[in-house]
Amino acid sequence: MFIHEMTEFECRQALEQATVGRLACSRDNQPYVVPIYFVFHRDHIYAFTTLGQKVEWMRTNPRVCLEVDERTAHDKWQSIVVFGQYEELPDLPQYEAARVKAHELLEKHVMWWEPAWVGATHRDLPHSDTPIFYRINIDRITGRRATPDQGLLESVAADGKETKVRDGWWAEILRHIGVN
Repeated sequence: MFIHEMTEFECRQALEQATVGRLACSRDNQPYVVPIYFVFHRDHIYAFTTLGQKVEWMRTNPRVCLEVDERTAHDKWQSIVVFGQYEELPDLPQYEAARVKAHELLEKHVMWWEPAWVGATHRDLPHSDTPIFYRINIDRITGRRATPDQGLLESVAADGKETKVRDGWWAEILRHIGVN
């Protein structure tokens, strides 16, 4: 398997396809990670939630990151990490354009509101059912991708039989210690 650094362009392409990620926030030196439903658009991650621990923590410390991954095989996966700042989009005139954009983007996906709304029904907090639109203003995006080691080298052993050896780090180790 080869692990490659992804370009920012590749990371953005992957984020455009994703809808679920893991949001990390922290308060008082305690990290907290929770899955969220989101939409990526230009320099923002848009999401919807209701009042709860993550909102309370992000209001205290707006520095967050989002991790998104996809794995199709043990040697074929990608992982993107977005670093940014939480920004709440309250129902106020100065945030109307951003709220409309968030709603337009999110409603393109079926049941976009369900995870947040259903979660609110199980909490006993005042205003826990108040809808909260927010976005993460992206500071930096990084990513890595693993791809299978497809190269095969054919070699002939001392006894004249043909064998196939993977060309990669494992084959290099085997060659170094004298094993074919």
